[in-house]
Amino acid sequence: MNRRHFFHSMTAAAAAAALPSLATAQTAAAKLPSQLLFDNPARAPLRGWHGQDVSCESTLIEGKLPAELRGVFYRNGPGLFERGGQRYSHWFDGDGLVHAWRFTDQGVSHRARFVKTAKFKAEQEANEFLYPAFGSAIRPKRPIRSNDSMNAANTNAVLLGDKVLAMWEGGSAYALDPVTLETRGPMDLGADLKGMPFSAHPKIEPDGTFWNFGTLFNKMVVYHLSARGELLRHAVFDMPMSAMVHDFVVTEKHLVFLIPPIGLDMAAVRAGQKSMIDAMQWRAADGIKVLVIDKSDFAQRRVLEIPAFMVFHFGNAWEKDGVIRLDCVKSEDTGLMTEWMPKIMRGEEVRAGESHAAFVTIDLARGRVAADTRSENLEFPRVDPRVVARRNRHVFYPVAATADAQTLNGVMRLDMDTGKTDIASMGAGVSLEEHVMVPKPGSTKEGEGWLVGVGFDARRQTSFATVFDAMNLAAGPVAIARLPYWTPYCFHGHFYNA
Repeated sequence: MNRRHFFHSMTAAAAAAALPSLATAQTAAAKLPSQLLFDNPARAPLRGWHGQDVSCESTLIEGKLPAELRGVFYRNGPGLFERGGQRYSHWFDGDGLVHAWRFTDQGVSHRARFVKTAKFKAEQEANEFLYPAFGSAIRPKRPIRSNDSMNAANTNAVLLGDKVLAMWEGGSAYALDPVTLETRGPMDLGADLKGMPFSAHPKIEPDGTFWNFGTLFNKMVVYHLSARGELLRHAVFDMPMSAMVHDFVVTEKHLVFLIPPIGLDMAAVRAGQKSMIDAMQWRAADGIKVLVIDKSDFAQRRVLEIPAFMVFHFGNAWEKDGVIRLDCVKSEDTGLMTEWMPKIMRGEEVRAGESHAAFVTIDLARGRVAADTRSENLEFPRVDPRVVARRNRHVFYPVAATADAQTLNGVMRLDMDTGKTDIASMGAGVSLEEHVMVPKPGSTKEGEGWLVGVGFDARRQTSFATVFDAMNLAAGPVAIARLPYWTPYCFHGHFYNA
């Protein structure tokens, strides 16, 4: 059995496992949002849009845009949560909405378009949910032919070659036109890889080398692509254990995965009693499996262990003399995904469990792994793109900037050499999304440039883009570009200089 047939058999099994029995299942998506969602101004972005494309040619600029900051900031996230009198019960399930914030001599413009996946087009035409979703156990009304039948294309937006990729956890990336955001179709990596999982968290080295992975039950596929998007190598192999893997890191020599101990109650999924997320089981006693793969030979793999914690996102990794150092964000368990997210989708005012910066050292020679943790409540770590897979000094995060903050309402720079922090708060009623570091053209010093991101102001009921001096966050934003409307929250994105 070749890779294509083997992995497609796994895809079919996964799709079948995700489907409740037609004889017994009841649709588990929620009814239309309760009045609570509309009464809670802080939850407005979770109402979602209804499939429309939206644009604003001229935002209101507060402060002054840096003259050298010119380019486009692509973002992606779930944007549509309701159809035909039903509503997704989990944030992860919404259809992908890609945003382009363009920074030009005329100011900042904004455009957002839904990714026209096969799923999106079919469900828009039918005005109802037709396929199961990761966090909402919906009875299928159309055949599930592959992972891409359920592809929401809703997690990240990355420029690769002449296309923007709208990326999802479990299937193909969708290619978009980088100017119009018009959907071109699924990314083509060849017949053997059609529809195979292609993670939303690729790692891109300074020279454009592109690494990615995908997982399905106990199988993993890793990809090595050129800066132009050409597939150079790939491999499929058994994982140390069946689990959800969301992100990873690369060093100059290795790919590194922290595999958290998440089991799945497949009997409950098959019986239609639970969605995939609801069926997750946290198995702390199993610990985290640390998978280290040689970049030059994917067959050279090593597995170590460390006590359990949950990890979604990484900042960076680097190695010297056989010792790998990486940073990530850890939480206690899967509660953020299985408990908090369904509650906020109902409009509830509930605080998320805290997550903290963690720093992991992997000594390959001695077979030892150790981790340290900081106390700040934060998420979405990013580094200067020029130091990916190399030693970095700075990591940037959205952070709960005050002790009583209900959201991530500030940004923070951590100096890894000194342990000192540089923090800016945007105040009460503001929620900040992931912020990315944009190098100043012509500079060579790490961190010299701007920190650019997006946020939501519950008091004004509008969304905005922020620009900070990346090395002086405490001074506050140098510019804010405000929209006349709010947008659904995004997960991830990238900035590309003009």
